Amino acid sequence: MNIATLWIIAGIVLILSELMATSIVAVFFGVAAIIVGLLLNYDIISSYSMQFLIFAVLSLAMLFSVRSRCKRWFVGYTADSTEQPSNVASDIGVRVIVHSNFEHGAGRVVLNGVQWDAESNDQLQAGDVAWVIANQGIKLQVRASKPN
Repeated sequence: MNIATLWIIAGIVLILSELMATSIVAVFFGVAAIIVGLLLNYDIISSYSMQFLIFAVLSLAMLFSVRSRCKRWFVGYTADSTEQPSNVASDIGVRVIVHSNFEHGAGRVVLNGVQWDAESNDQLQAGDVAWVIANQGIKLQVRASKPN
């Protein structure tokens, strides 16, 4: 296996490692390694010092010039302060249908066509009607009787 192939394999490994790291850094080192491997393969460069110089310059240039642009594509959605707040509070007092039997105080309910994990002190069976009394993150607190 020649040195050009090693550079290309190292580049591919670096790019694939980005899937685990998700910091959008290794991908630029990987692209630079692939470019160095291709330059070696086509006999454009040959010395070790030139290989490492081109690798370092390309890696750093892409890291500092392209990373900020690429990072915007991979960052999750963040709500703006101008957006309306969640309407979770409006779900309190809403009627839900029990989807699965409650065992040890936990079960599933259907609210607005979506299944939710729920907790209740009441013994609820699938098909029963319950009422939302609170929301704790992604888990609803429900009970069998309608709140006042």
